[in-house]
Amino acid sequence: MQDNTALRIAVVGLGPRGLGALEALADQILCNGRRIRIDVFDPSPCPGAGPNFAPDEPTHCLLNIPFRDIAIRPPEDSQVGAFADWLGEAVDPDAFPPRATLGRYLEARLQDLRSRLAAADVALTVIANEAVQLSGAPEGWQLEAGGDLYGPYKEVLLAPGQPKVAADTQLGEWQAHAKAIGAVMVPAYPAREFTAAASAWHGKRMAIRGLGLSTFDVLRGLTVAQGGRFDGGRYLPSGREPASILPFSLDGRPPYPKPESRALDARFAPTDVETEGFDSALRRSLTAGGEDAAGAISEALLRPVSRILAQEVGPAEIAAWLALEWDDPGAQVNDDAPTILRHGIDMASGQAAPDIGYTLGQVWRKWQDNWRAGFNPAQLSAACAKRLNDFDEGLKRYSYGPPIAAARELLALTDAGVVDLSCVRDPEVTPTSSGWELQSTRATAEVTVMVDAVLPAPDLDRLCDPLLVGLRRQALLRPLGPALAAATAADGSLLTAEGECVPGLCALGRLALGSVTAVDSLHDCFGRSALRWAEGLCRRQAL
Repeated sequence: MQDNTALRIAVVGLGPRGLGALEALADQILCNGRRIRIDVFDPSPCPGAGPNFAPDEPTHCLLNIPFRDIAIRPPEDSQVGAFADWLGEAVDPDAFPPRATLGRYLEARLQDLRSRLAAADVALTVIANEAVQLSGAPEGWQLEAGGDLYGPYKEVLLAPGQPKVAADTQLGEWQAHAKAIGAVMVPAYPAREFTAAASAWHGKRMAIRGLGLSTFDVLRGLTVAQGGRFDGGRYLPSGREPASILPFSLDGRPPYPKPESRALDARFAPTDVETEGFDSALRRSLTAGGEDAAGAISEALLRPVSRILAQEVGPAEIAAWLALEWDDPGAQVNDDAPTILRHGIDMASGQAAPDIGYTLGQVWRKWQDNWRAGFNPAQLSAACAKRLNDFDEGLKRYSYGPPIAAARELLALTDAGVVDLSCVRDPEVTPTSSGWELQSTRATAEVTVMVDAVLPAPDLDRLCDPLLVGLRRQALLRPLGPALAAATAADGSLLTAEGECVPGLCALGRLALGSVTAVDSLHDCFGRSALRWAEGLCRRQAL
């Protein structure tokens, strides 16, 4: 029988973002004695982990965070413990764990959360259907899922992870062409599906759209998952690989790997005084806007980078590099992809001195928590938010880099002739009777298979999730500005065109990119944004 006296809350999405929000909420409500019902809507078969960390994903799909940097702290009264403790075995702090292993940990965190909520008589129900419509009612919000209506809810949180968006014009044309001629074009994830399909691509020439972190998972699915192996810096094929793999992207630059060891990584640690200076500069930049914001952040970055590179370059050269980065990210490097790949490996392994870009990227990575802590609660103009977000996104080629092992694998595959980088930089892609032709200034290649490994931007005008499309149509979900996602307040509340909070309707994560920053980090799912949402809910509902 339904408890009509309980406060009812809904969360849409139960991947890491939804789990982090629920844990933050539990910390706020478990001791107040209020009767609360929480309904969570997610059709995923692996609640808590979500599709990106599904426990049945292949073990060759790795995190881009080494054990030494994983700090997803559990709630104080959790019985699960930290990730390394939960594993119950000694780990190499410099190793990068499989996504699936972390997924099992997140599932354990969810089970622990459910037990703690049940012990406090807080009802948590997971509804394994997609929420397709949200509508307002006098008593609160109602959600439709699986043909049934749920609610009314006083609070609804949208935590969908990567919101589903329609393909852009180019990708849509390629997908339509593949369907029309029977060519193969598939997404990189779920990796288990892609890896199984790849067994039929032996001897084919194929392309990978994208050269980011997902591409390394795809390459393992095409090689080691097909029986090949890496040994002593060489790739030993099984004979079941594609004949040739051609990755490509707009700039054709592979990302730089993270430092190989804790000792090498320590070189890039800013001092406490430098970090305090960055926090102060960030506060100034968030009120200044525009060029003043860029100047304050560049000045703060200049201090640690000048200190670290004192024997290699001077402050003037570093300042010039930064100035160009704000206006044209990546323009400082004109080398070809193999040269960039080798240089990145040499810097990450300590075989070469770090250059300006690599040093900046590693310092920026160490300030990511500070960056989010300052940016996310602020209410910025669309122009300032975009400028700062673009800077952070541009530096991802350094700060969000892959394991050095993945970069070495790409190099070995290139040396073995399995990967072909001749069309890697923004090739012209032309449909053919059997697939596509890739043409660059260096080469032309025909492919019959294409894997899409690009994470699309959360463009609100291309949303195809029915729930979010409906909210956009009702103007309950509106962009902060051009090329930005939803406008939200510091606690995640959606904002109207007049800047007023939509009562009881919030969004966290990529759906709010622009209002918040650096949302692709797993740590952000369990960070202060989730806590601000939970505190805001408790404040609104007098908990």
